[in-house]
Amino acid sequence: MGPIKARNLLRLLALMADEIIVGVFIFLILPGIGVEIPIWAGLLVIAVLLAKDFLIAPFVLGGGVDKRPEAGPEGLVGRTALVVEDLSPEGVVKLDGELWKAECLNGTAKRGEKVRVTAVMGTKVLVERRG
Repeated sequence: MGPIKARNLLRLLALMADEIIVGVFIFLILPGIGVEIPIWAGLLVIAVLLAKDFLIAPFVLGGGVDKRPEAGPEGLVGRTALVVEDLSPEGVVKLDGELWKAECLNGTAKRGEKVRVTAVMGTKVLVERRG
């Protein structure tokens, strides 16, 4: 993971807001009104809240609406396909058990070769020879 973006830093601070609020309540407000909570109990509550944040942080910081969809045709880009009908430059490839019309962008590919999907155009995948 690269440097943290400002937006992700704000998201992280928003995730931690509950720990801050609970910490202030347990360690400052309650003792101020005469309710003493043992330090270990307060720290246990904070630890549970932090554990919750670590579990959900990848989903919150993982991109949300910025992340490209991995389902559907867009999810095929970057995957490896097997040529089942020579690509010269058009032919057929097999990807996850499905046959796709394909066009090889960098020359030709023979049956049995592996190619990498670079784009999807309707029902056809654009591929490049590996290596």
